[in-house]
Amino acid sequence: MPLATWPSRLKLFLALSRTPHGLLDLAAPGAAALLWLGALPPLSITVLGLITVFAGYTAVYALNDLVDLKADREKIRAGGYQGGDGYLDAALVRHPLAQGLLSVKEGLLWTGAWAMVALVGAYLLNPVCALIFLAGCVLEAVYCRMLAVSHLRTLVSGVVKTLGGVAAVFAVDPRPSPFFLLVLFLWLFFWEIGGQNIPADWHDLEEDHKWQARTVPVRYGLKGASRLILGSLAGSVALSAVLLVGAPARLSLTLAALGLAAGVFLLVLPALKLYDTQERAQASALFNRASYYPLAILAVVLLSFLS
Repeated sequence: MPLATWPSRLKLFLALSRTPHGLLDLAAPGAAALLWLGALPPLSITVLGLITVFAGYTAVYALNDLVDLKADREKIRAGGYQGGDGYLDAALVRHPLAQGLLSVKEGLLWTGAWAMVALVGAYLLNPVCALIFLAGCVLEAVYCRMLAVSHLRTLVSGVVKTLGGVAAVFAVDPRPSPFFLLVLFLWLFFWEIGGQNIPADWHDLEEDHKWQARTVPVRYGLKGASRLILGSLAGSVALSAVLLVGAPARLSLTLAALGLAAGVFLLVLPALKLYDTQERAQASALFNRASYYPLAILAVVLLSFLS
């Protein structure tokens, strides 16, 4: 392959793994680990952790497109996935495998290579992290296969998105508090459902209707979906208060309030606007803003280390 084509090919591989979104997702495990540890981990753990979590998200997002390949191809043939509306997951190319821009062999090699890096890194951090990563891969495949089966697939998505944060805590402490893990799990679970999964399905509602997919917006309609979004995100912000105030990181009340304000701005306000308008563009806007929420929380935690 000519050297000049490599940048464009690399862009397709990054699109397969939704890397712009995946990079933002790295903040959730980082925030989880720092909230529990209350300090920066050793440099070796930090570097290994960053490599591992990047590889993990890169592999799992690519796995999604591999498992969903048949459905995505059918949606594209039916004229789906037209236009991005500034949608974060369309920042590069949506579903390059389904569009035939990458071969299945290339997708498998890319996904398998990053999965091996993630698995080895997770095992070196803590064998429990490796088990969590494997569970996440299995659940991601289950989630994809449920597209034509049940709207309850959103619950599976919620679990998958929590696993990175849970694994990060085990990476820095082999015996974390079960209560902390429970609150962390629920916080990320409701953020994923209300800020990521249902808005993403809302964005693809037209394609899902044509394909007879089973998603929350298809099952409950726009009004019902907007209620679930608002309730989930309000719950996530409320749970963040427990984490920000009660975690070993011991944030000041000022910084905890700043974290709560970030939740209101990035989650609750756009959810209210979506509830009022019921517009697809507002679902995309909510998805985009909610994607920055873990990064905002990570920034607040890091500020606490400087104060």
